[in-house]
Amino acid sequence: MLPFHSMEFRPRNYSAEHQSHALPRSRADSHPLSAPPSPPLVPQVNVVVDCENTDFFDPLRRSEDGANTALPDADNSSRAADHQPTKEWTSFRRLLMQRFPVSKMVSLSSMPDVLMRSGKSHEKSSTSMHLEELDDSRKFEDEGVKVITWQEYVSRLHELKDEINRSWLAEDRITSLKLSIKVAKLLMDTSVSEFYPTLFVLVTDIMDMIGDLVWQRIKQKAEFAEDGTLLCNLPENFEAIDICADAKETCNNWFCKIGAVQELLPRIYLELAILPCRRFLLDQPADGLQRLVMMTRGLGDPVASAYCRLYMAHCAQKLPARDIGYLITCVNDIRIILMQMLSAKESSRGNVERYKKLQVSQMEPTIEYIMKCIFNGLSQRQVSEVLAELGFMKNQQDFCSVSCVSVVLHHLLKELPIDVVTSNALQILHLIEFSKDSSFDQHMNYRLLGFRLYESKSPVDIVNAVLDKVIKVIAQFESLDEYLKVVDAYADLILQNQMDNLLNTILEGISELARNKGVTEDEMPSLQSLLVKLLSHFKCLEDVFSLNRFPELLDVMYGNSRDVVFLHILNMATRNGCISDETRIQLLFEICQTLHDNLELMNVKDDDSQVAHSISRFVYMVDHGEEMERHLAFLVDCRGAFGKLNELKEALVHSSNSLAIQALKCAKKHLSFVKSCITFSEVTIPSISTQGRQFDLYLETAEVAFLGGLISHSDGLIDSAIGCLRTIDILDGFRTPTDVEGLVSSIRKLCGFLIVVPATSFPNNLFTLTISQSRCEPKMRTRIFSAIILLFTTLSQKTLPYHANIQIPGNDMLYYGDSSYKQELVSLSKLVLENLLSAVQQERSKAVRGIIALEACNCIASSFMVSNELLTVCHTLIETAKSCLSSQHKYLRSTIQFVNKQSSASAGGIMSSSA
Repeated sequence: MLPFHSMEFRPRNYSAEHQSHALPRSRADSHPLSAPPSPPLVPQVNVVVDCENTDFFDPLRRSEDGANTALPDADNSSRAADHQPTKEWTSFRRLLMQRFPVSKMVSLSSMPDVLMRSGKSHEKSSTSMHLEELDDSRKFEDEGVKVITWQEYVSRLHELKDEINRSWLAEDRITSLKLSIKVAKLLMDTSVSEFYPTLFVLVTDIMDMIGDLVWQRIKQKAEFAEDGTLLCNLPENFEAIDICADAKETCNNWFCKIGAVQELLPRIYLELAILPCRRFLLDQPADGLQRLVMMTRGLGDPVASAYCRLYMAHCAQKLPARDIGYLITCVNDIRIILMQMLSAKESSRGNVERYKKLQVSQMEPTIEYIMKCIFNGLSQRQVSEVLAELGFMKNQQDFCSVSCVSVVLHHLLKELPIDVVTSNALQILHLIEFSKDSSFDQHMNYRLLGFRLYESKSPVDIVNAVLDKVIKVIAQFESLDEYLKVVDAYADLILQNQMDNLLNTILEGISELARNKGVTEDEMPSLQSLLVKLLSHFKCLEDVFSLNRFPELLDVMYGNSRDVVFLHILNMATRNGCISDETRIQLLFEICQTLHDNLELMNVKDDDSQVAHSISRFVYMVDHGEEMERHLAFLVDCRGAFGKLNELKEALVHSSNSLAIQALKCAKKHLSFVKSCITFSEVTIPSISTQGRQFDLYLETAEVAFLGGLISHSDGLIDSAIGCLRTIDILDGFRTPTDVEGLVSSIRKLCGFLIVVPATSFPNNLFTLTISQSRCEPKMRTRIFSAIILLFTTLSQKTLPYHANIQIPGNDMLYYGDSSYKQELVSLSKLVLENLLSAVQQERSKAVRGIIALEACNCIASSFMVSNELLTVCHTLIETAKSCLSSQHKYLRSTIQFVNKQSSASAGGIMSSSA
């Protein structure tokens, strides 16, 4: 380490430097971000219009030359469209399994052979089951029922899939086909109702695999000869004439083998799996779909037949030609099955209504998916034709007044184009009115119609007519849950069309039902949704609370739904302007207290930060005007009420400091009130858990105390701030580079503040603390040491660059002409400089070491007269930077130029800038 014998601070003239570096200024004729003026040819009256025109140039927008680059690639779009059915099917299968979760045990009336392993493995699997599962197993076996865990069932199906694939690769395709038939047979058993949708997903995954294997097998025969010679490359849109006889024979063979399967259901599934292979035989492969539809009518079980039609819809999506006639037949067949099923009065399954409901819930996804397939991309004319074939329209013009199965009507209404819904809203309403079967809750269809009408701005007369009928219907409801669900769907329409009378009517209806039967937990989400819509619609909180029954409905809410509504009220109240009304402040304070107390009960992970942010915003916006004591008392109340929130405590400190500044500006306020504010901040800061935030707040409060002339308070706060640095773990508390940079920035800010504080011990304390932090990285140390050196340099000047409080003498006045003071600064600077140079060399990263070496060099050249001794130091630092950075690095070149300029009084500088 170099001993520095002669060091002298560089004298600074801050006013002259400021003027020399200031950019020339001239008054602008117009705002630089305003629109360009209109051409003088246009009359003055049109200037305003032209200024609002789209001619305004926005530099952040894409230029017209590059406009075409934003257009999607046609090839990419077509490829995405080709894969879309697969993506939709994958998503549908995942949702289907989530919708029907499976219990641990699956009980089967008879265990299929295909699920049985060898005896030893089966016994081993059984012994690994939980004790309670073994007990259940014995009980079922005593009753002649076979039990298997659903994990074992799934595992066995995955094994079968692998076995089918291995057999195929070993060219044992007969075994693959036989196993596939056995797998398909599993879908014949619907006795385990809850497990059937999951079973369908697992089995059809295997069916799709076998279909792909057969497709690749035939395609290979069409493209390659037996000896591997390439015959042709089939295009995507190939025709049957392009296929060689050998490939066609193989294809025919597969359809014949599958056609010989005895059981109807596996025969249909396997033929559907290889359905795309008909393209090798026919130019119109979809022509055979109607035959398959007719075959499904032979399936006696409603659930099994519905899922078979679902798989048909999926497989047919792989065909090039889009035919929906078979889908319409499927929907009509399912509707007939549902009508027969719903009208049945006897069942061998015990509770008739419960069993019917279970069957309908299982069949509903099949209706939903098929309806999506039917209406995807249809024109207006085609929609009318489909509705006519489904029996909903006569002469393809008007909806029929027919009785319809509710669940079918629901998914039809969900998929209809919005213009069809709007133009036929009353007829659809009439259909809903006469669809009262148990397949779907009628009020959910009323609800869906409301949401659909809101998708586009429906004509007012249609909305009025629909609402008039709907309000009459729901007035007869005895269930608050049904009433709320329907009302929630039409609330947007009512608010959009400013139907105040209807709004009062529905709020009155909700209030009456709530008084009579109370509000259950299941009803809370719908009530929450309605109240949030009201809050979102109105701009002023008073307008919402003046609504008929709104406060009463707010009182009956509880739980998480109430917290959500309270959060919306709080955000709405703090949206604009200050809050000064005492009644409003008290109301919002109580809302904040409820939100704060319920933080642990909230379900959403982000709720803590959202609530903290909203309450903090409320605290910031409260304004008691000249009654500052009342405002400080409000802050004290907030500290007691919201103790869990760090962000809120920070807001309280900021508000208290702001209040102190406000009091300093007011001549009427005594200094004792400012002390009270400072004391409030001093007491609050230690309760904040983050040490870095404590440091910033101590520093901010010290600045406020200093402005008020409270020197002792300011000194104590600076001590507390430096004390925070002792407890900060640089590695554990500041894991990201952003955190470290923030801390360094705060320490630099402290150094900037110490310029005006009449003391010399604080910089020395900061230096000693930095040395003692063994885990502090060299990069961080060098920047802190540089800041301390620059602080000493500034304190050494005859005139300081600024004063915070002119009534408090700065160090330039206290120690003016005192040589011992200046010598003490030089002595401390030598010590800091030695540690600065050592820290630079300790940095392991070459790139970082090069940068901090240049930073240190700039600091030295800025702070001291560049003597020969310091020239050597600067030369060493620049050589260090050169070894780490490119010789063309801009920072390196500019540093060399700066050092040459500063040392121009010496022997010609240390080196050329091009070195």
